[in-house]
Amino acid sequence: MNNKIVYVGVNVEDNGLFEGQYITPDGMAYNSYLILDEKVCVMDSVDRKIGDAWIEKINSNLNGRDIDYLVISHVEPDHSYHIGKLVEIYPNITLVATAMAFKFLGQFYDFVKNAKTLVVADGDTLSFGSHSLTFVTAPLVHWPEVMVSYESSTKTLFSADAFGKFGINGLGGSWECEARRYYFNIVGKFGDNVQALLKKLGGFEIKKICPLHGEILDENIGHYVDLYDTWSKYMPEVDGVFIAYSSVYGNTEMVAKRLYQMLKDSNVKVSISDLATSDMAENLEDAFKYSKLVLATTTYENSLFPVMEELIAHMVQKGMRNKIVGIIDNGTWAPQVTKIIKSKLSTLKNFDFIDNNIVITSAPNDDTWAALEVMKNLLIAAVPYKK
Repeated sequence: MNNKIVYVGVNVEDNGLFEGQYITPDGMAYNSYLILDEKVCVMDSVDRKIGDAWIEKINSNLNGRDIDYLVISHVEPDHSYHIGKLVEIYPNITLVATAMAFKFLGQFYDFVKNAKTLVVADGDTLSFGSHSLTFVTAPLVHWPEVMVSYESSTKTLFSADAFGKFGINGLGGSWECEARRYYFNIVGKFGDNVQALLKKLGGFEIKKICPLHGEILDENIGHYVDLYDTWSKYMPEVDGVFIAYSSVYGNTEMVAKRLYQMLKDSNVKVSISDLATSDMAENLEDAFKYSKLVLATTTYENSLFPVMEELIAHMVQKGMRNKIVGIIDNGTWAPQVTKIIKSKLSTLKNFDFIDNNIVITSAPNDDTWAALEVMKNLLIAAVPYKK
């Protein structure tokens, strides 16, 4: 980084479940940054389990200097837990945040009522000498108090949770997969708000993005912004088919896997997942990623098999849009999957169902395979939604 903007975040390689539900096999970065100028500014705090390491990193870069400001982009505790400790060590520090952020901080922590504070709003600026921040409010990306900050001399965007990803900082490799899983599970419901933020940022030249989680981005910025534009418009990233299935005795699985092979043999981009044995956050990621979905499951106690119920609940909660859907419905005496799925997805925008949905009565037969051929052809012919 620039010699006056220093990374003081901390990687946690064995992070457990992030936010109590998301697996993080590559660990997690809790990012914080230090601006060293005529005035000294810290950009955000870190999670409770790494506070000592964070304080040590900050102190090792100060060379005895005081801290003038702490900018609070987002008050979720994994980014605010140790603010009180920093105020205790550096009592002259001024906390900088939106009015709503200070309201939320007061609900979490007692130290706020005695701290020095500076309330900022959209477009306000703060100079430290040769470095200057412009604050841009970003409500519901992904909490309502969020703001991002643009540093003009280095053209750096401190982006809060936007452009974040699962995984430690410095891991390398592909950014897209874990950034996509992070986006759709953490921010995905608020695509319209992300669109509003991207429009606000359109007037800034951005050469570096410093998020609160994951990698620092300092090349191909346009690529990442384009992906965020696609994701936040709820548009498919890939013209292809995601087959999500659950199967009790293997019959629904057999049909789902046959369709997968038929599509693959037809040179269609296709992915398949057994919902009972896979990460639900990755399933939601793929449901957003692909232009077409096939949902295959059994009628279970007059409803859907639980893991399919869970996937659909996440799709509805996140407000998924712009999909073409096929259904494979299995039931021995009263198949109801098609009716239930269509009802559950009825609130989502631009969800189109292909004309034939397959009903299996217990086990597949010749009629099933013939219907599957029709479904394959309809999926291939269906025109995906585009930006």
